Amino acid sequence: MGSVILAGVLLKLGTYGLLRFVIPIFCDATYFFLPFVYTLCLLGILYTCCSTIRQVDLKKVIAYASVSHMSFVILGLFSSNIQGIGGSVFLMLSHGIVSSGLFFCIGCIYDRYKTRILRYYSGLVATMPIFSLCLFILILSNISFPGTSSFIGEFLILVGLFESNHFAALIATFSIILTAVYSI
Repeated sequence: MGSVILAGVLLKLGTYGLLRFVIPIFCDATYFFLPFVYTLCLLGILYTCCSTIRQVDLKKVIAYASVSHMSFVILGLFSSNIQGIGGSVFLMLSHGIVSSGLFFCIGCIYDRYKTRILRYYSGLVATMPIFSLCLFILILSNISFPGTSSFIGEFLILVGLFESNHFAALIATFSIILTAVYSI
């Protein structure tokens, strides 16, 4: 239950603080440290994506994916245009619902099977078909599949990021491929 609250509420407080206080109050510092923030976010996204691919514990997979998505949100906040900031807000809201739902699903599976190791869930569709459908929909939204709320947020972030920094947008687009790899 702690992971659900952490992913749904607490991770959003930091980004809200950046949006509400840091960016408007410290405008000059925001522009001065923009390359540093881009570098940290892009390294964070790529590192967590590569680390997530190696995980076998489902709770760790969702936790690393959550860190990657929040780095994506910060990229959008610091894109300094309306598309990026709007996409960040939209992705924050979407991430709160999707990530909390995924943590809740993994908690339900753990209560039933007493393990979170990925290889033990091979016949889940046969025993829990409706649950598997809900989990699949949440995973599609975590990938930012077109038609989901995460897609809208990430698309707007990429549009806003492309207007301000083409290279950062290219690397962030590559991270979407890595996200699809570890989610599938």
